[in-house]
Parts: sequence; C-alpha cells; structure tokens
Amino acid sequence: MKDFVSMKTMTKDQLLGLLKRIEAIETGQTKPNFNQDEMFIANLFYEPSTRTKMSFEVAEKKLGLNVLDFHVESSSTLKGETVYDTAKTFAAIGAKAIVIRHPKENMVQELADQLDIPVINGGDGKGEHPTQSLLDLYTMYQEFGSFEGLKVTIVGDILHSRVARSNAIALSTLGAEVRLSAKASYRDETLDFPYLELDEAIEDSDVMMLLRIQLERHDNKETLNKAEYLNRYGLTVERYQRLKQTAIVMHPAPVNRGVEIDDTLVEAEKSRIFKQMTNGVYSRMAVIEMVLFQQQLKKGEIKHDFTYPERLYS
Repeated sequence: MKDFVSMKTMTKDQLLGLLKRIEAIETGQTKPNFNQDEMFIANLFYEPSTRTKMSFEVAEKKLGLNVLDFHVESSSTLKGETVYDTAKTFAAIGAKAIVIRHPKENMVQELADQLDIPVINGGDGKGEHPTQSLLDLYTMYQEFGSFEGLKVTIVGDILHSRVARSNAIALSTLGAEVRLSAKASYRDETLDFPYLELDEAIEDSDVMMLLRIQLERHDNKETLNKAEYLNRYGLTVERYQRLKQTAIVMHPAPVNRGVEIDDTLVEAEKSRIFKQMTNGVYSRMAVIEMVLFQQQLKKGEIKHDFTYPERLYS
C-alpha cells in the first residue's frame, strides 16, 4: 500500500491495525517507525481547509518532518502549471510524500498512479476523505471498542459529501450497520445503504453523524431556510433528548450552528465534535508514518520492525 487514497481499498484488518497504531501514538507507547533524517513532506491544498490542513501540519511536525507548504494564490498554478507538474516539482526538490486536497474527483488517485512517492488524500471533490473517516473511526473505537452491529446514522447532504462516502464504506467493512438520512434532493442513490427518516433513526442510533450542507458543490444554488432545515432534518434539542444514553454525536466540521445541529448541542455531553479534531492529529500521524515506513522498507533504507502491525501491509 504505497498511498492512502480511498477506503475502498482498505481491508478490515488494515483498518483495525491502523486504529491500534493510532491508539499507541496517542498514548505515547511508540515512536516513529521510519528514518526521519532530512525528511520533507509537501501539503498541496487546492481547496480551503482549516482542520485538515492544520492537523496534517501538526502531525507532520510531531513526526519530526520538515513541511513544504503550498499556497495556490502565490504558486505557478496561476500561470497554468498542472497539478501533476506541481507535485512532480515537489518530488524533484526532495519531498518524500505529498498530501493533497483537490476539488476534482479522482485527481488524487490519478496523481498517486503517476508519482513514485506516496500520496495521501486530503479530500477530493465529492469523492472521498479517508483521513477524516479514519479519525471518525478512531473516535467511535475509543467510545465503543468495536464496530460489529454498531448503528451509525449519517445525516445531511449525503450527495455532496466525501466524508459520508468514506465513512459508509469503512464502517461497513468493519461490520457496523450504516444508515443514511437526508432530504430527497440530498440523497445519493449510488450508495448501497438504507435511507431512514431522522425521527425513525434517532432512538436506536449509537452514533449520530451530522454533515454540513455543501452549497459550494451544488449545481443549483438554493436559498436555505436555516430554521426550517434544522427543524425537519437536523439535530434539535428535542431529538437529542431522545438519543440513547450511550449514543454520541459527531460532525466532521465546519459546523453550521443552528442548521444541521442546534447551537447549544455542539458542545453538549454526548458531542464528540472537538474530540474528533484532537483525534485528527494522531490519525494523520499514523497514516503518514505508515506510507513513509513502507516506502523506506521497499527501498531497503530500513529493516522491518516486527513490532509494527504486519496487517497494515497485507
């Protein structure tokens, strides 16, 4: 596994291995399993980002890496340089891996197929967001310890959400029961998971995962009545009170308070929204470590450390 691009290619054992590795990193039971000397990594973000970009940077620095930061507005992209040529430039000047976010679906996979160095998907259009999914999985793993039979309801703008897609795929691989809930125009019928009305799913959900309405990806711009959307399709205080005692509330953020979730619930007792952000650093450390370790192992630059989970490479 040279790259980390899609949850479609991840096996159950690989996902569980990564979750164990994240846990070891968070609890300080391990140190990086790759040679960090003079190691550079490039962050190519062609879309706005706060949490993903900053948590990748924190993760990279915690791993002892030198970060090459890329800004579209001051780059040769404005002169017509292609994504491939930009990435190839970073590889040529010494980057050992690339993290990329791009508005075009499949662009990350295309780049991974063309480059010799590892590529990590930081979000591609409406395609996938596998590192967000991984931190979401770890947040659930911390809470429940297993995924078998876990009822996870993903609510909101499913059609335009790369987070929903990656999570639905990964959770299903791990044995969770995935249900979707959305207004008719926000449904993605290509996803083979059942749709439920929110009020039908609220009482037996173990995880209630809310999504932002991604108006920037909508072909037809709509006028959003925030109060009406919250009342019909969002997590209101009344719905929150009907959740199971052990249920948790999640959201990939940024949160539109008072739209997909009542403002008072963002930091409520069952909310794990800011915990997810904390987990993003450890999760991205594990992914970066994994691809760099494998790359160095393949080149014979380091020997296999048998304390590292074998199943990550199966």
